[in-house]
Amino acid sequence: MQAKQIVARVEELVRPLCEQAGVSLWDVEFEKEGGQYMLTVTVDHPEGVNIDQCEQVSRALDPMLDAKEFDAMPSYTLCVSSAGLSRRLKRPEHFTAFLGHTVEIGFYKPQNGCKQAEGTLIAYDQGSVTLEVAGKQTVYEPKDIAAVRLAVTI
Repeated sequence: MQAKQIVARVEELVRPLCEQAGVSLWDVEFEKEGGQYMLTVTVDHPEGVNIDQCEQVSRALDPMLDAKEFDAMPSYTLCVSSAGLSRRLKRPEHFTAFLGHTVEIGFYKPQNGCKQAEGTLIAYDQGSVTLEVAGKQTVYEPKDIAAVRLAVTI
């Protein structure tokens, strides 16, 4: 099973578990970090996520991952966590939910001499992100964007 297939199957399995725990599924990732694979399930709730909810999802999902269909998966660590304040926006619905909020974009290569940009999220269209900074709107193309996160303002 390839990483994309693993992610898709885990999303399928974990979505109802999240609902039972009173949270929504934000994202699932299966990536190699250092020398070890991490299966990360990220959950969300408008009023915040607590450790008991993460534990409930983790305990319910863990035995499901012992099924024969996952036998070919490399050894991994399961992590269930909150999306957090500086959550990464990846899916179209993430961007739609946070239109009008301040975000930070990290670039693969500097854009106009900067490795990142911060501004108000104005639009999202097929991977292109439009930010407004000091009254000026700029469209960033998907090929240039490494990550988009909510900006934390204190």
